Amino acid sequence: MLKELELNKCNLTYLIMEVKKKISIVTPCYNEEDNVRELYNQVKHQFDVLTNYTYEHIFIDNASTDRTIAILRELAREDKNVKLILNIKNFGHIRSPYYGLLQATGDAAILMVADLQDPPSLIPVFIKKWEEGNKIVLGVKNKSKENPVMFGLRKVYYRLMAKSSSTGHISNFTGFGLYDNSFLDTLRSIDDPYPYFRGMVAELGTDYCIVNYTQPLRYKGRTKNNFYTLYDMAMLGFVNHSKLPLRMASFVGFIVALLSLLAGIVYLIYKLVYWDSFSLGMAPLIIGLFFFSSIQLLFVGIIGEYIGAIYTQVRKRPLVIERERVNF
Repeated sequence: MLKELELNKCNLTYLIMEVKKKISIVTPCYNEEDNVRELYNQVKHQFDVLTNYTYEHIFIDNASTDRTIAILRELAREDKNVKLILNIKNFGHIRSPYYGLLQATGDAAILMVADLQDPPSLIPVFIKKWEEGNKIVLGVKNKSKENPVMFGLRKVYYRLMAKSSSTGHISNFTGFGLYDNSFLDTLRSIDDPYPYFRGMVAELGTDYCIVNYTQPLRYKGRTKNNFYTLYDMAMLGFVNHSKLPLRMASFVGFIVALLSLLAGIVYLIYKLVYWDSFSLGMAPLIIGLFFFSSIQLLFVGIIGEYIGAIYTQVRKRPLVIERERVNF
């Protein structure tokens, strides 16, 4: 009898553990030796309080060259909730985070960067919104402690994207948020080797709510973003979700051609009326040549961006290639 009671008690404990929902925290990182342990501690603290949930913390490292991998290995040895995906090389800031998100095994996954600019304190808020029935909960930074010039430029870009995108756009959204596993299954069914994740959320994530927050400064270290990475992200958004640049090329080409025709007619009339006194000279021809050449180069570049995006798609390369997994 006692054995049966103990067995039933064990089964009940097992069932209670089974009904706990699992949350996956996904953190992409590259040379973040000053931040990963602090991020781990803050995330762990949140789940020490959220006792009704189990969790895993997936770090996907983009072949860091500092002590980031060594620190992550220490964390993985200390805590089996920490899981590592180590890439064989740096696959960039677009492919690696997206791939890491697709590897989540929880009922929902939260994507957050390693520099603590995505506050772990919002984890309980996201989970609460998710439990209320929202399949996607997005963190949107309505304020930021970063350089005000950069924040202003980002706002201009977001407004331009919002007006030009054919699928909608979420301003001041960087990817930080909670995603239900049903939405992740939708992403897993899409074979996109270079995805614009923010645009995919706006296009495919119909049932979402927004949590506003003030973005803090980096905890430590310097940002890995530079002009090229920011330009790459901006152009990826335009190419994947807007035909505006191509249509603008056609429109500007038509306007410039019309203005050129009018200028030619005006010059012809002046020359006929003032044949002896009006001298055309070389300056207008040279200026016009450089102007039209620059316009052509600009729009050849825009067309090249679209062709490059098509080329990336048809090659069907993998998002990343893993060197090693730990604790999976």
